[in-house]
Amino acid sequence: MAINVAKEVATLRHMTVSELRDRYHEVFGEDTNARNKQWLIKRIAWKLQANAEGDISERARRLAHQIAMETDIRTSLPRVNRPATTETLETATTTISPPADNRIPLPGANLVKNYKGRSIQVMVRPNSFEFEGTQYKTLTAIARVVTGQKNINGFHFFGLRKAEAAQ
Repeated sequence: MAINVAKEVATLRHMTVSELRDRYHEVFGEDTNARNKQWLIKRIAWKLQANAEGDISERARRLAHQIAMETDIRTSLPRVNRPATTETLETATTTISPPADNRIPLPGANLVKNYKGRSIQVMVRPNSFEFEGTQYKTLTAIARVVTGQKNINGFHFFGLRKAEAAQ
């Protein structure tokens, strides 16, 4: 009885994994531990096609076995002999400071922002910003306190965008 392998594969694609495992048992005559749907479909389709159209010949099977037996198979990586280094290496150290942000005014400057009828005044310090007597590391932290928003940019809030700072 000839089967339509393409039709069988289409049927297999609509099966659940447990149904495929049952079908695998029917086709191969043994159980499988596999739970990968694509793998089960491929294996079952291969076996159905082999049953319908014939498997490889015994002569081809013997030849493949002979080739496999004569082939040297490496079971470990080759050992790499590295010569010992006698030279000592020196380490160079230096301090790298990030470039100054040209959007931030010089220390001592006051930033004034009117927000919802309230005048926000920030004093620029050498390494921080002062707002209402409290030191903050960034303008964004101050903008968050003033507005109550998490996602706000301090430079945009105080009008210190790159284009404006370059002028």
